[in-house]
Amino acid sequence: MEKRIAILATNGFEESELKSPKEAMEAEGFTVEIVSEESGKIKGWADGNWSNEYQVDKTLSDVSAEDYNALMLPGGVINPDKLRRNEDALTFVRDFFKQGKPVAAICHAPQILISADVVKGRTMTSFNSIKDDLKNAGANWVDKEVVVDEALVTSRNPNDLPVFNSKLIEEIKEGKHELQHA
Repeated sequence: MEKRIAILATNGFEESELKSPKEAMEAEGFTVEIVSEESGKIKGWADGNWSNEYQVDKTLSDVSAEDYNALMLPGGVINPDKLRRNEDALTFVRDFFKQGKPVAAICHAPQILISADVVKGRTMTSFNSIKDDLKNAGANWVDKEVVVDEALVTSRNPNDLPVFNSKLIEEIKEGKHELQHA
């Protein structure tokens, strides 16, 4: 069965954290779509500067979590900060949890999960600078390259991408998870 994966991102995403998982999932034969606030192109961030542009496949207004088997959230500093203020983005994210589907977030992306109110009681990791935010939101934060908690996959930074990608793919292949919850 074909798997469709949404990558939710906007301008200022960490380029490697979108490109690397996207390529890894496509190599598995999954259909991967970039979902964003507006159509057109979004610009990545790499090595402290604006980087390449990526084509947006669908806008938030065109999609729902039901259209996809899993959700992947790249980090970067600017990207999650913008998305966590978008109510449509938070609803989209929350619905993956409600539907028991795998969600993966790397680096600063768990900030979106905090705003979606889905981290309480979950064991997670993230970029070190948002550790306190996750703890304050009720998550059990650990410093590991990848953490899988009932279909929620989190990693710290681009160095963790190889293990993050393989765990993400493993969870997508396993499919819906009864214990994944909002």
